[in-house]
Amino acid sequence: MSDKDTKPNTKPDNPKANPQKKAFMSGNRPKFNYYWIYALMLVVFLGMQFLPTDAEPDKITWADLREKIVKKEVLKIDLVNMETAEIYVKPTAEALKKDEKKANANSTKVPAFYYTIGSVETFEKDVKEVQTDVAADQLVYIEYIKRKNWGGEIIGYILPIALLVGLWFLLMRMMNRGNGGGQIFNIGKSKAQLFDKDTRVSVNFTDVAGLVEAKVEIMEVVDFLKNPKKYTELGGKIPKGVLLVGPPGTGKTLLAKAVAGEAQVPFFSLSGSDFVEMFVGVGASRVRDLFKQAKEKSPCIVFIDEIDAIGRARGRNQITGANDERENTLNQLLTEMDGFSTNSGVIILAATNRADILDRALMRAGRFDRQIQVELPDIEERKAIFGVHIKGLKKDDTVDKDFLARQTPGFSGADIANVCNEAALIAARNGKGAIGKSDFISAIDRIIGGLEKRNKLITVDEKRVIAFHESGHAAVSWLLEHAHPLVKVTIVPRGKALGAAWYLPEERQITTFEQMFDEMTAALAGRASEEVTFGKISTGALNDLEKVTKQAYNMVVFFGLNERIGNISYYDSSGQNEYNFQKPYSEYTAQIIDEEISKLVELAYDRAKTVLRGNMEGVTNLANVLLEKEVIYREDLELIFGPRTFEKSNPALLDKLKEDIVDAVTVEPEVIAPNQTDNTDPKPE
Repeated sequence: MSDKDTKPNTKPDNPKANPQKKAFMSGNRPKFNYYWIYALMLVVFLGMQFLPTDAEPDKITWADLREKIVKKEVLKIDLVNMETAEIYVKPTAEALKKDEKKANANSTKVPAFYYTIGSVETFEKDVKEVQTDVAADQLVYIEYIKRKNWGGEIIGYILPIALLVGLWFLLMRMMNRGNGGGQIFNIGKSKAQLFDKDTRVSVNFTDVAGLVEAKVEIMEVVDFLKNPKKYTELGGKIPKGVLLVGPPGTGKTLLAKAVAGEAQVPFFSLSGSDFVEMFVGVGASRVRDLFKQAKEKSPCIVFIDEIDAIGRARGRNQITGANDERENTLNQLLTEMDGFSTNSGVIILAATNRADILDRALMRAGRFDRQIQVELPDIEERKAIFGVHIKGLKKDDTVDKDFLARQTPGFSGADIANVCNEAALIAARNGKGAIGKSDFISAIDRIIGGLEKRNKLITVDEKRVIAFHESGHAAVSWLLEHAHPLVKVTIVPRGKALGAAWYLPEERQITTFEQMFDEMTAALAGRASEEVTFGKISTGALNDLEKVTKQAYNMVVFFGLNERIGNISYYDSSGQNEYNFQKPYSEYTAQIIDEEISKLVELAYDRAKTVLRGNMEGVTNLANVLLEKEVIYREDLELIFGPRTFEKSNPALLDKLKEDIVDAVTVEPEVIAPNQTDNTDPKPE
């Protein structure tokens, strides 16, 4: 053996070869937890109670016990808890020879056998009978002992309490999951999601199409944070809050995401419902914690989506005490936004589509200094939104953004995104390699009217009634000056509708009495056509009647378009009367309103019948064409009734519609309801 082989290895271990040692040397050792001690103590305690010991006695039968008593080998019998007899035997001769003192001690301390008794009286009697011939000084007597199982009793007390405590911790952990590690003491912590330099938002203003005016104001907020000296040098103060107000789907949350991506400052994002909790005081505590974190990250932006969840006007609910917790949360928010302490560098960005119900103290200057209206997009903005959403789609050359923007009046940004997605799904379902114009048309029709149901069972008579109903709508809307120009009529069931008419409404900012009255007349023309043609009416005009009744109510009660009521409006823009149980007018006025609404609707209905009777030949021809083709377009109406001499629409637009022969849409298709009895649900199908 060489010296090299016998020389001890003094070379230090390579940490790379031993990852455990490397972790130990680098200080990445597992942290000590005191709960480990408690767990170890519990295991030892349970082991002491349930593990068998070396001195455990053997079980004995009555026959063997009787024999030992007769042979006088039994030293004593202990009856423990009236259940078990412990048998102590006399030491053997060999044990006495070895150590008499130790043998006697062991025989009295450790039972050699145990016997489970059934009845105490029977056992006493049997032991006594066995010893009838034994001398009095050698009798074996039964000793009665009460022994407690302390381990079992302790476990019986502790185990239920431990289960309750464990269940409580589990519930608290589940309720606070994702909130500071889910610990019970973090229930009052803010749930805001923080976006900073490590978690940047990829959305910017280039991803937000349309909303030109809104982007101008919101970009100024970003400029406040990036260049505050530009404004403070002139003595100006940075606004504390900006409120985004608009209908659902118009891009309020998307605009806030763009602010987060552009501002390059910490951005806290949460919803108004994140403050609401079942425990008293938690909402206010979360508001305090939110602003505490925001001050530490200043300058920053705090975005509260759907702020109406906590910002509803106080004192609305008539039930005393029902809103205390929500009102406490709102009070804390008001204090933090403009209280005694200042929050310099913290800008609150909030969004809601129900600004009318917000508390006036929340809306005042100094809290939300700016209110930005995010309205539904116009035709140019819809064109830009389509440009954003079709950018990632595989489409052919027939897709035209201008055409799609014209066919989607009243659509929000979310609706347009849904149209693009539905068009892609329809093209894929039909096995196409690219999305075409017809796919977008089908997507728009499906979103507005629902899926076609050509297999729905409709009788010949019902189909004829539906055809004349839709022809009445089409004819009157074509013949009246202010009615929306028709684009398409179909009697193919779609969604809940048995027939539908599509229009291209004019995008206007104000509406006159004549325009609204013409729209009401066209809406009632379907039922009027049924009465004029067949001499009877059906339940198919349910949707028409609902729409016309609401429109007549608005004209009389809100818009001041009724001569008898006069220039009075009972509309409450503040929303203060939302939960009132009484109307803002007297019973006499309510009776007048009911009379005027009924009179207005009946005038429109009589007018529709008059127009149809004067053009009955054209209505009949149109219905026959509709029964034959099932779908007709504005070209068919122009062939039957001639061109609209009072057409105010753009001629270029009408020419484009003629060239495309499009399946365009209106804001909502008219619904035909089937026959219904009195005990059925009156919803249209």
